[in-house]
Amino acid sequence: MFKKAILCVDDEAIILLSVKQELQSHFRERFIYETALSAKEALFIIDELSAEGIVFILVISDWLMPGMTGDDFLAKVKGMHPEIKTILLTGHASGESMERMKREELTDSIILKPWKRDELIQEVEALVGPESA
Repeated sequence: MFKKAILCVDDEAIILLSVKQELQSHFRERFIYETALSAKEALFIIDELSAEGIVFILVISDWLMPGMTGDDFLAKVKGMHPEIKTILLTGHASGESMERMKREELTDSIILKPWKRDELIQEVEALVGPESA
């Protein structure tokens, strides 16, 4: 049986910690929770852990990050792993970028910062299923 993982990507460590804690407090041991401070690090983590038999089922990403924006990052994720669901969690994405993401189906959901815990949990449940253990 494969272990399932959720990857959170944001260049602000406090945001990563907060999202990870909210997910862990609700989903507990259902998933492995990984974090990355950049899109480049996130792509490395996906490749490395996938090779170890871990299946990423969800990526939650910020939009405004150094090196690669969230829309470009999620386009790469969807191109390499179309089965991975994605959430853009942002306070800075331009309307044009959000429209592109919807039009090109680069993300399954967009949540604006500051997010509400219930909204985040509800979106994750909708994407991964209530019993995706």
